[in-house]
Amino acid sequence: MIKVNNLFDNANIKCIAQAGQYQVIEHQTDKSVNPYIAATAYFMQQMNVRRRQVLCTLNGGATKVQAGAMQWHTGGVVMNSNVGGVGGLMSKMVKGAVTGESAVKPIYQGAGYLMLEPTYNHILLEDVGSWGPGGIVLDDGLFLACDANLNESISRRTNVSSAVLGGEGLFNLCLTGQGVAVLESNFPREELLEIVLDNDEVRIDGNMAIAWSGTLQFTVEKSTKSLIGSGLSGEGFVNVYRGTGKVLMAPTMAGTTAKNNNGPEQTSNTSSHGLLQSVASSVLGG
Repeated sequence: MIKVNNLFDNANIKCIAQAGQYQVIEHQTDKSVNPYIAATAYFMQQMNVRRRQVLCTLNGGATKVQAGAMQWHTGGVVMNSNVGGVGGLMSKMVKGAVTGESAVKPIYQGAGYLMLEPTYNHILLEDVGSWGPGGIVLDDGLFLACDANLNESISRRTNVSSAVLGGEGLFNLCLTGQGVAVLESNFPREELLEIVLDNDEVRIDGNMAIAWSGTLQFTVEKSTKSLIGSGLSGEGFVNVYRGTGKVLMAPTMAGTTAKNNNGPEQTSNTSSHGLLQSVASSVLGG
């Protein structure tokens, strides 16, 4: 029998979300600071930049975890590498290479506690079954853990243009089945928009959709019927999600800076925003 002191009875640790076998705990203040970084730590706390961890309480069940994410687990929990032989390893390596996720996701099972490494990102607990029969498709780097009974597959774009012009990869990880997925996001859940489509469509300027139903068709299209009109409108190409399902959308793209007109601007040059305008500026030297 193992008892963990100073965890559940720690006034500095707060459970901010819970679903299934997972709890998201948040360290309210960072007490491991020195005088040289105290000011930075103070303002981080004021801006809701806090250490967060996922605690998985296993009662004979199992969880699949991103490689390297485990911090500690109790003696009643054992790890299975989940390789599945040479053929299984090669298949997982291919999946990992094209989706940006770890090739092998170890499975922890048994009875006890499993704690994941701390992060300053936000943790989302998603009910995969609520995303429909096609499951949930994840943006690259979003996966942290999930119930071991959930199925993994690769969601491929219907056309290459959706990857090249949409600022997204050609392949994404898709989870299907009944269970909970633990996602690591740059944005808190309360800032994310959940757009529910019933045989309809949503058009998004930029790769701000972080997850969507596997039943939706994702394409990249001109913002207007005319290519010139799209360029002159300043919108260029937009990401289109069409069908019946849900889209989880961030308020802005990660790594943006505010500009004086028309909202945030992506700091890199890979955005699909105003592609025609970008090409024209390069040709004209503007």
